[in-house]
Amino acid sequence: MDELDQKILEALNENARTSYREMARKLKVSLSTISNRIRKLEDEGVIERYIPVINQEKLGYALTAIINMKISRGKLIEVQEKISKDKHVSAVYDITGDWDSLIIAHFKDRRDLNGFIKGVLSMEYVERTNTQIVLNIVKDEKRGVF
Repeated sequence: MDELDQKILEALNENARTSYREMARKLKVSLSTISNRIRKLEDEGVIERYIPVINQEKLGYALTAIINMKISRGKLIEVQEKISKDKHVSAVYDITGDWDSLIIAHFKDRRDLNGFIKGVLSMEYVERTNTQIVLNIVKDEKRGVF
């Protein structure tokens, strides 16, 4: 990846809907160069997909929770895959330390969160959870780091 690739990624991070023509003009390269570079970045898996960044609160999901989980008997991946399918869940991580997994999820209200936590705790192999509710979001970057 060279400096031009980095500038292309920066432009896409700023607005992935920017036309190739506009990007080429801004970066002072040809349209075909932009097209070829982006195709190469996609083929190499640097760019996986293009998605909208959605404001969860505007959709009624005003509560964000960070949930730590302790999972028993080597069933970490199995449990994580099941939980990751829930519509509330935006991220599932393997982590180091006292907990095995960390979930970031969005809920409409406390009742919604309560139902989710009770469902998780009823799952086989989930030993315990620890839930933290986000009070204020200072930064929640969806764009890549490079």
